[in-house]
Amino acid sequence: MNRRYKHSIDSPVRLLTLTSDGTSITGLWNSGQKYDETPFLVDAELNEQLPLFQEATAWLKSYFNGENPERHFAVKPEGSDFRKKVWAHLLSIPHGETTTYGAIAKQLNTENGKPMSAQAVGGAVGHNPISIIIPCHRVVGASGSLTGYAGGIEVKKQLLQLENVNMVTFFEPKS
Repeated sequence: MNRRYKHSIDSPVRLLTLTSDGTSITGLWNSGQKYDETPFLVDAELNEQLPLFQEATAWLKSYFNGENPERHFAVKPEGSDFRKKVWAHLLSIPHGETTTYGAIAKQLNTENGKPMSAQAVGGAVGHNPISIIIPCHRVVGASGSLTGYAGGIEVKKQLLQLENVNMVTFFEPKS
């Protein structure tokens, strides 16, 4: 059985829990987020001294200080091939910029030569297991709706504001 490690840190957007297989970050969830896997980590070994966690924690601290840190550690999200392709697109969204679910679907259509819906992309984005580091908060609805963030709309707004994204055209979806 593969070893799994976990480490939690405080952040401006709630308690964060990181997971790792020892060589890559495999998860990052904020407490209370939708699809949070931390309750299932009972077999994961608490290891605050894992160098990878120290690197990721330093990256997060820099990020929350308003910087655009370079990532020098590996991430390895687990999911279907489709989800992995969507998450790879998320990593290409520059700090301080946003894109739409439809734009990602269109890029995937071009790459794969088969139609992809914005809703399918939204499902993959919502199940991103390494939030913040894989920046799913940078994806918005085509109309400017701040929809679809598993960590909650307030956290999504905080992260976008932290990156100095112009929030004028964005709005919260009606419940």
